[in-house]
Amino acid sequence: MMIAMIGDILVSSVLPAFYKGYSIRKMSISALGNPKSPVRTIFNIWMLIEGLLFLLSIPAFFRIYSMVSPALAVTASAFIVVFAVGACIFTCFFSVNESKEQVTVASKIHGAGSVIGFMLFLFVPLLTGILSFKNAESANGICCIVCFVVSLVFFALFVMSDKPEFQDSFINNEGLWQRLNLVFMYLPLVVISITRMTYL
Repeated sequence: MMIAMIGDILVSSVLPAFYKGYSIRKMSISALGNPKSPVRTIFNIWMLIEGLLFLLSIPAFFRIYSMVSPALAVTASAFIVVFAVGACIFTCFFSVNESKEQVTVASKIHGAGSVIGFMLFLFVPLLTGILSFKNAESANGICCIVCFVVSLVFFALFVMSDKPEFQDSFINNEGLWQRLNLVFMYLPLVVISITRMTYL
Protein backbone atom coordinates (compact mmCIF):
# COMPACT_ATOMS: atom_id res chain seq x y z
CA MET A 1 0.00 0.00 0.00
CA MET A 2 2.86 2.39 0.78
CA ILE A 3 4.38 1.77 -2.66
CA ALA A 4 1.01 2.56 -4.28
CA MET A 5 0.46 5.77 -2.33
CA ILE A 6 3.97 7.20 -2.51
CA GLY A 7 4.27 6.10 -6.13
CA ASP A 8 1.03 7.88 -7.00
CA ILE A 9 2.30 11.19 -5.64
CA LEU A 10 5.70 10.80 -7.33
CA VAL A 11 4.31 9.74 -10.72
CA SER A 12 1.75 12.57 -10.82
CA SER A 13 4.51 15.05 -9.93
CA VAL A 14 7.28 13.78 -12.25
CA LEU A 15 5.42 12.92 -15.48
CA PRO A 16 4.20 16.50 -16.07
CA ALA A 17 7.84 17.47 -16.73
CA PHE A 18 7.63 15.37 -19.91
CA TYR A 19 4.27 16.75 -21.04
CA LYS A 20 4.65 20.17 -22.66
CA GLY A 21 1.76 22.45 -21.83
CA TYR A 22 0.58 20.42 -18.86
CA SER A 23 -0.09 22.44 -15.71
CA ILE A 24 0.17 20.70 -12.34
CA ARG A 25 -1.92 23.46 -10.80
CA LYS A 26 -4.66 23.63 -13.43
CA MET A 27 -4.99 20.11 -14.85
CA SER A 28 -6.22 16.95 -13.19
CA ILE A 29 -3.97 13.94 -12.72
CA SER A 30 -6.18 11.91 -15.08
CA ALA A 31 -5.30 14.28 -17.93
CA LEU A 32 -1.84 12.67 -17.98
CA GLY A 33 -3.50 9.63 -19.55
CA ASN A 34 -5.47 11.38 -22.28
CA PRO A 35 -5.04 10.13 -25.89
CA LYS A 36 -2.79 13.08 -26.84
CA SER A 37 -0.51 12.80 -23.80
CA PRO A 38 3.13 11.89 -24.54
CA VAL A 39 3.27 10.06 -21.19
CA ARG A 40 -0.02 8.24 -21.63
CA THR A 41 1.41 4.71 -21.80
CA ILE A 42 3.61 5.11 -18.72
CA PHE A 43 0.79 6.75 -16.77
CA ASN A 44 -1.80 4.12 -17.65
CA ILE A 45 0.53 1.23 -16.83
CA TRP A 46 1.27 2.83 -13.47
CA MET A 47 -2.44 3.32 -12.71
CA LEU A 48 -3.02 -0.39 -13.33
CA ILE A 49 -0.10 -1.31 -11.08
CA GLU A 50 -1.28 1.11 -8.41
CA GLY A 51 -4.77 -0.34 -8.40
CA LEU A 52 -3.43 -3.89 -8.11
CA LEU A 53 -1.10 -2.87 -5.25
CA PHE A 54 -4.04 -1.42 -3.34
CA LEU A 55 -6.03 -4.62 -3.89
CA LEU A 56 -3.11 -6.77 -2.74
CA SER A 57 -2.85 -4.73 0.47
CA ILE A 58 -6.46 -5.33 1.52
CA PRO A 59 -5.89 -8.67 3.34
CA ALA A 60 -3.15 -7.13 5.52
CA PHE A 61 -5.25 -4.03 6.26
CA PHE A 62 -8.27 -6.14 7.15
CA ARG A 63 -6.21 -8.50 9.29
CA ILE A 64 -4.88 -5.58 11.35
CA TYR A 65 -8.29 -4.12 12.18
CA SER A 66 -10.76 -7.01 11.94
CA MET A 67 -10.21 -7.86 15.61
CA VAL A 68 -10.82 -4.22 16.59
CA SER A 69 -14.09 -3.76 14.71
CA PRO A 70 -15.08 -6.21 11.94
CA ALA A 71 -17.77 -3.88 10.60
CA LEU A 72 -15.48 -0.86 10.29
CA ALA A 73 -12.66 -3.00 8.90
CA VAL A 74 -14.95 -4.41 6.20
CA THR A 75 -16.28 -0.93 5.35
CA ALA A 76 -12.82 0.66 5.09
CA SER A 77 -11.53 -2.30 3.05
CA ALA A 78 -14.50 -2.05 0.68
CA PHE A 79 -13.88 1.69 0.21
CA ILE A 80 -10.24 1.00 -0.67
CA VAL A 81 -11.32 -1.68 -3.17
CA VAL A 82 -13.73 0.72 -4.90
CA PHE A 83 -10.99 3.37 -5.07
CA ALA A 84 -8.48 0.87 -6.46
CA VAL A 85 -10.88 -0.23 -9.19
CA GLY A 86 -12.79 2.98 -9.93
CA ALA A 87 -10.08 5.61 -9.58
CA CYS A 88 -7.01 3.56 -10.57
CA ILE A 89 -7.71 0.52 -12.75
CA PHE A 90 -10.59 2.18 -14.64
CA THR A 91 -8.25 5.10 -15.40
CA CYS A 92 -5.96 2.69 -17.23
CA PHE A 93 -8.67 1.45 -19.58
CA PHE A 94 -11.04 4.45 -19.78
CA SER A 95 -9.21 7.73 -20.29
CA VAL A 96 -10.43 11.30 -20.25
CA ASN A 97 -9.79 13.64 -23.18
CA GLU A 98 -7.38 16.56 -23.12
CA SER A 99 -10.35 18.94 -23.22
CA LYS A 100 -13.30 18.50 -20.86
CA GLU A 101 -15.59 19.62 -23.66
CA GLN A 102 -14.86 16.34 -25.47
CA VAL A 103 -17.12 13.79 -23.80
CA THR A 104 -16.97 10.12 -24.79
CA VAL A 105 -18.27 6.88 -23.32
CA ALA A 106 -14.77 6.20 -21.98
CA SER A 107 -14.55 9.60 -20.29
CA LYS A 108 -18.00 9.10 -18.72
CA ILE A 109 -17.01 5.71 -17.31
CA HIS A 110 -13.74 7.18 -16.08
CA GLY A 111 -15.55 10.12 -14.48
CA ALA A 112 -18.07 7.94 -12.68
CA GLY A 113 -15.40 5.54 -11.40
CA SER A 114 -13.13 8.34 -10.22
CA VAL A 115 -15.88 10.29 -8.47
CA ILE A 116 -17.22 7.26 -6.60
CA GLY A 117 -13.71 6.03 -5.79
CA PHE A 118 -12.50 9.39 -4.47
CA MET A 119 -15.64 10.06 -2.47
CA LEU A 120 -15.46 6.71 -0.69
CA PHE A 121 -11.70 6.78 -0.14
CA LEU A 122 -12.13 10.24 1.40
CA PHE A 123 -13.68 8.54 4.43
CA VAL A 124 -10.92 5.93 4.86
CA PRO A 125 -8.86 8.30 7.08
CA LEU A 126 -11.93 8.85 9.26
CA LEU A 127 -12.59 5.12 9.58
CA THR A 128 -8.94 4.33 10.30
CA GLY A 129 -8.96 7.12 12.86
CA ILE A 130 -11.87 5.54 14.68
CA LEU A 131 -10.22 2.12 14.44
CA SER A 132 -6.98 3.56 15.82
CA PHE A 133 -8.76 5.08 18.82
CA LYS A 134 -10.54 1.78 19.42
CA ASN A 135 -7.16 0.05 19.29
CA ALA A 136 -5.68 2.47 21.86
CA GLU A 137 -3.49 4.16 19.23
CA SER A 138 -4.37 7.75 20.08
CA ALA A 139 -1.54 9.42 18.15
CA ASN A 140 -2.50 7.58 14.96
CA GLY A 141 -6.15 8.34 15.61
CA ILE A 142 -5.53 12.08 15.94
CA CYS A 143 -3.39 12.08 12.79
CA CYS A 144 -6.13 10.29 10.84
CA ILE A 145 -8.90 12.64 11.97
CA VAL A 146 -6.86 15.78 11.26
CA CYS A 147 -5.94 14.46 7.81
CA PHE A 148 -9.59 13.61 7.14
CA VAL A 149 -10.67 17.19 7.89
CA VAL A 150 -7.88 18.70 5.78
CA SER A 151 -8.49 16.32 2.86
CA LEU A 152 -12.20 17.17 3.03
CA VAL A 153 -11.34 20.86 2.58
CA PHE A 154 -9.12 20.15 -0.42
CA PHE A 155 -11.74 17.84 -1.92
CA ALA A 156 -14.31 20.64 -1.64
CA LEU A 157 -11.90 23.05 -3.36
CA PHE A 158 -11.26 20.43 -6.06
CA VAL A 159 -15.00 20.14 -6.76
CA MET A 160 -15.50 23.92 -6.67
CA SER A 161 -12.59 24.54 -9.07
CA ASP A 162 -14.67 23.16 -11.93
CA LYS A 163 -17.51 25.64 -11.38
CA PRO A 164 -17.80 28.63 -13.80
CA GLU A 165 -18.21 31.14 -10.98
CA PHE A 166 -14.74 30.34 -9.62
CA GLN A 167 -12.81 30.40 -12.91
CA ASP A 168 -11.20 33.78 -12.16
CA SER A 169 -10.27 33.05 -8.56
CA PHE A 170 -7.53 31.15 -6.72
CA ILE A 171 -10.01 28.26 -6.41
CA ASN A 172 -9.47 27.50 -10.09
CA ASN A 173 -6.50 25.20 -9.38
CA GLU A 174 -8.00 21.77 -9.95
CA GLY A 175 -4.71 19.89 -10.22
CA LEU A 176 -3.25 21.45 -7.07
CA TRP A 177 -6.31 20.67 -4.92
CA GLN A 178 -6.49 17.10 -6.23
CA ARG A 179 -2.86 16.42 -5.39
CA LEU A 180 -3.14 17.94 -1.91
CA ASN A 181 -6.35 15.98 -1.36
CA LEU A 182 -4.50 12.75 -2.20
CA VAL A 183 -1.57 13.61 0.07
CA PHE A 184 -3.82 14.00 3.10
CA MET A 185 -5.96 10.98 2.22
CA TYR A 186 -2.83 8.85 1.93
CA LEU A 187 -0.88 10.27 4.88
CA PRO A 188 -2.79 8.40 7.64
CA LEU A 189 -2.28 5.06 5.89
CA VAL A 190 1.42 5.83 5.37
CA VAL A 191 1.78 6.66 9.08
CA ILE A 192 -0.06 3.48 10.08
CA SER A 193 2.06 1.39 7.69
CA ILE A 194 5.27 2.82 9.14
CA THR A 195 3.97 2.27 12.67
CA ARG A 196 3.15 -1.35 11.89
CA MET A 197 6.58 -1.94 10.36
CA THR A 198 8.24 -0.77 13.57
CA TYR A 199 6.40 -3.57 15.36
CA LEU A 200 8.08 -6.21 13.18
